[in-house]
Amino acid sequence: MTERRTANMDDDERRTERLDALVSKVPGAWFRAVLRWLLGPSAWFARIPIGILMCIGGFLAFLPVLGVWMLPLGLILLAQDLPPLRRLVDRAMDWAERRWPQLFEHKGRDARR
Repeated sequence: MTERRTANMDDDERRTERLDALVSKVPGAWFRAVLRWLLGPSAWFARIPIGILMCIGGFLAFLPVLGVWMLPLGLILLAQDLPPLRRLVDRAMDWAERRWPQLFEHKGRDARR
């Protein structure tokens, strides 16, 4: 039981680090602040409807302003509260990290190197 809890804590920490790295790459300080708030544990009441709307907006990519970029963001938001979706998003992030490792590097760490 302890091993499973430790593995889950490690997964949660890794997910948090990845999301922090991705959010640090988002242009616009206000958008980063909104994303950080949405990813916080107390924002579930806003995160779920916004995640659903983002997913729907991702499928309406042919309309102006809406785009495919909304689908992964909506899935990431929903995955914070839905464990089956969390596993899917974690696997997708594993693949993305292998393919584009620079996406998951923090800006602050890049500046120091």
